[in-house]
Amino acid sequence: MLQKEIDSRNRTTLIFFNFGLDNGANPTLLAATGGVVYAALQFRGWRTSQYVANFTKLIELQLQLRKMVVDDPTLIPGDASAEEMRTSYYNLMQLSLFEIAWFSHRYGQLTDDYFASWKSSILSIATRPAFRAMWQSDRTKILHDDFRKYMETLMQEKP
Repeated sequence: MLQKEIDSRNRTTLIFFNFGLDNGANPTLLAATGGVVYAALQFRGWRTSQYVANFTKLIELQLQLRKMVVDDPTLIPGDASAEEMRTSYYNLMQLSLFEIAWFSHRYGQLTDDYFASWKSSILSIATRPAFRAMWQSDRTKILHDDFRKYMETLMQEKP
């Protein structure tokens, strides 16, 4: 039952719930319960943030590996030219940054309006022939499976 204590100016100064304990709620129990709930929500937020941070770090490491190939053409796999590799990895790096934005947005770490600007940019980039060639190559196989599906759907839209 909700009970209110109202002061002389007819404003609510204290609201508490009666959980059937004696003549009113036990403030210690309410404080402890509130503290536990608050801690659980904080832990959940921390866990989500850490999950996004770990994902971002993995993408950053991938970017560093790609940069090594661009900086040292002797590391290029197969018979691709240095120019082809630079172009492909440039597009792949842009895609990787968008993957971080997508993942962050998915877990509530990036606002809708900011993600929309990323989406608009990648839609424009995805129309380029070099991007399409990179997308068809095996260099994108390391992408998150759900992100790959998202991109397939997104690339069918018009910018």
